[in-house]
Amino acid sequence: MKTFLSILCLSLILSCNSKKSTPEIQSDGISFYVGSYTNKDSKGIYKYTLNSEGFFSEIGLQTLAESPSFLSFSADKKHLIAANKLDPKLGSISSFTIEGDSLILNNIMPSGGMNPCFVTTTKDNHVLAANYGSGNISLLHLDQNGHLSDTLSVQQHTGKGTTSRQEGPHAHAVYSVPNSDDIISVDLGTNSLWFYNIDKNTNTLNLSTPDTLAMEEGAGPRHLTFHPNNKWIYVLNELNNTVTKIERLESGQYEKKESTKTLPSDFIASSTSADIHISSDGLFLYTSNRGHNSIAVFKVNPNNGSLTLVGHESTRGETPRNFSLSPDEKFVVVANRNSDNLVSYKRNKETGVLTFVDEIKSPTPSFILFQ
Repeated sequence: MKTFLSILCLSLILSCNSKKSTPEIQSDGISFYVGSYTNKDSKGIYKYTLNSEGFFSEIGLQTLAESPSFLSFSADKKHLIAANKLDPKLGSISSFTIEGDSLILNNIMPSGGMNPCFVTTTKDNHVLAANYGSGNISLLHLDQNGHLSDTLSVQQHTGKGTTSRQEGPHAHAVYSVPNSDDIISVDLGTNSLWFYNIDKNTNTLNLSTPDTLAMEEGAGPRHLTFHPNNKWIYVLNELNNTVTKIERLESGQYEKKESTKTLPSDFIASSTSADIHISSDGLFLYTSNRGHNSIAVFKVNPNNGSLTLVGHESTRGETPRNFSLSPDEKFVVVANRNSDNLVSYKRNKETGVLTFVDEIKSPTPSFILFQ
């Protein structure tokens, strides 16, 4: 508790004293936040713009924070939530009010476990966090003023997989299922998806029936994305570099279907999958590969949801931990964590193909969140 209070006090001081660079910004720019790891040169959360041609401008540091590695907005987008992946200490979740080109700290609360690597906010401002180190997920709530509650509920995962990375549970992400009360947690360590719902009367997470769905042995599920038809879910498996299609049945249950490789067939070096996104028309799916350092582009069959590889685009940097489609989906921005750079690509909406546009330095970037 003393350690947590010390972090809170220090963060309040740093947030008030944060100074930001203010270079000239393109008037037609779309702004976005970048979360980071602060084990090297990064100081916290940064902000950039992407103009109508896909070129970057830097706004600068928004607030000092300790390893705000994953970000989310409140339901009304007036507040920004960060998962602070503190190692080896207990993790925390931070809330900030967005005021122009500043983030004003509201409060910091424990994440309910170790090494939170994912945070998301529901339409009801419930905050869900995945704690990788302790293998559990937690539930908090954000009030109308942007203040986080205490941890309301924690669900501990149990079990293990078959590889050295799966010696125990490692919750990597947690998602609200569109048009549903279901919650899906992705656990790399137990090699499974875990299914929950939120009891809004008691503010608790409850296991559904059935409660888990196992992936292929050694797959190591990391993230997922929902097809806009709300029928297909694509799970990105970090360890065996595949995407597994999950079908949501009319009964509300989930059924595992085929898996597709994310790497070229002739690539034999070490690589692990990192992030996954789908276009809003449901026609193209993208994944990032750390090691191969590429974005894989897939065409989605609109009739059965199967994936066909279109090709790979180099990320022009090392370890593309995260990437994002711009709000208009004309561009893709990639965060290369180990080479300290962001890279933008123009996206062909007819073919899905990416074409390099620009890059900019960014210290240890780990997450991109467009406004």
